[in-house]
Amino acid sequence: QLQLVESGGGLVQPGESLRLSCSASGSTLNEYATGWFRQVPGQEREGITCVDSADDDFYYAESVKDRFTISRDIAKNTVYLQIDKLTPEDTAVYYCAAASVVSTIRTMCTRKWVDYWGRGTQVTVSS
Repeated sequence: QLQLVESGGGLVQPGESLRLSCSASGSTLNEYATGWFRQVPGQEREGITCVDSADDDFYYAESVKDRFTISRDIAKNTVYLQIDKLTPEDTAVYYCAAASVVSTIRTMCTRKWVDYWGRGTQVTVSS
């Protein structure tokens, strides 16, 4: 089965950029829809961006649109999240996710239709 491991989080200042990585093993990412979610203490886990298995259908939450970009390197079996213009409101634990069956990519992100989760990586945006 699929295993997902996130990396790349850390402490950054507002306005900076960060790229998170999600390394997959046990199966190939091109068989799954994938996405990134985030969660802060006391709040529900939020789907921020998802992409289908063919890399031709994308969803971005309104809160991150135009600043976050999801991409995949199939040869490396890795999915990335590029985050630009970070703000303190982006502080959260970021989770990589994959789904084998998805009605729509929007549904994967908004309803957390997920089969596999990574363990998360902390992103803290502060001066």
